[in-house]
Amino acid sequence: LAPPRPVGVLLWWEPFRGRGGAVKPPPNCWLRFSISGCRLLTDRSAYGEAQAVLFHHRDLVNGPPDWPPPWNARGRTAEELELQMLDDEEEAAAEAGAVPGPRPPGQRWVWMNFESPSHTHGLGNLAGNLFNWTLSYRVDSDVFVPYGYLYPRTHPSDQPPGLVPSLARKRGLVAWVVSHWNEHQARVRYYHQLSQHVFVNVFGKGGPGRPLPDIGLLHTVARYKFYLAFENSQHLDYITEKLWRNSLLAGTVPVVLGPNRANYERFLPRGAFIHVDDFSSAASLAAYLLFLDRNPAVYRRYFNWRRSYAVHVTSFWDEPWCRVCQALQTAGNRPKSIHNLAHWFER
Repeated sequence: LAPPRPVGVLLWWEPFRGRGGAVKPPPNCWLRFSISGCRLLTDRSAYGEAQAVLFHHRDLVNGPPDWPPPWNARGRTAEELELQMLDDEEEAAAEAGAVPGPRPPGQRWVWMNFESPSHTHGLGNLAGNLFNWTLSYRVDSDVFVPYGYLYPRTHPSDQPPGLVPSLARKRGLVAWVVSHWNEHQARVRYYHQLSQHVFVNVFGKGGPGRPLPDIGLLHTVARYKFYLAFENSQHLDYITEKLWRNSLLAGTVPVVLGPNRANYERFLPRGAFIHVDDFSSAASLAAYLLFLDRNPAVYRRYFNWRRSYAVHVTSFWDEPWCRVCQALQTAGNRPKSIHNLAHWFER
């Protein structure tokens, strides 16, 4: 049997580099993520050969319309034309750049976004049925790519190293790294309450933060017993690198503020984190952190998960790109489109 034909996935822009910026070479999905049969494309001239086109939301809505050109109808079979036909008004609007026109038969358009609904603007301006798939951190996405996840530990070298981190290295109690400071955010309001009862070392560009030491974020956070893994907004499944990388990988105990505890427990063991919702006030949370500081045997229990699991931190933007390829290989030919993207994402 001949090997299956590679699946082509075109990245319409490299996220956050803006339109027309130089695109770095695509990753090797097999070497990086053990996903075979991928042909990752950045050259727009290959549009007609792509089984999927990947659009990053922020780049999509910032600036004038920049869609693939309407797919030329010449040379296609009657069946293909019937599948792709738009009425004359839609075609005229597409020509004007307002909405995209016909696309190659069977091609899927994928909407990619890793911001929370609070920081996702312009959804209402996107036409219904424009995208076939969603790709985000939400579990109910067509292509689910979380910011991180735990996987069964198979080797002592798996990150983070197993067992309890060295408590002798932990000279401080609570650390927080924050770059965007906004007094109206729940995380900043909670910090103000907590810092009245326990000292919090704040690093980063925002607010009272001081610059991170040259040793970098992970080595800095590793010196503390607790890390404030506070999300910038509270939404379903919105659990970012603040938990996976800044806290769990660094070898500290996360104190989380985000979705509710049950949502966190879909992704990691109950005893791996402390949730602010478990306490009636910031004062009672501070009292519990001080209790754990005085009782190392109880504190160490928060690292029991490390005997069984290691942490995977998602690699942006290579991994989502490869995951689209993987999803295409298992999807079959059932047509699907997202009728109301804003309604799905903002609920």
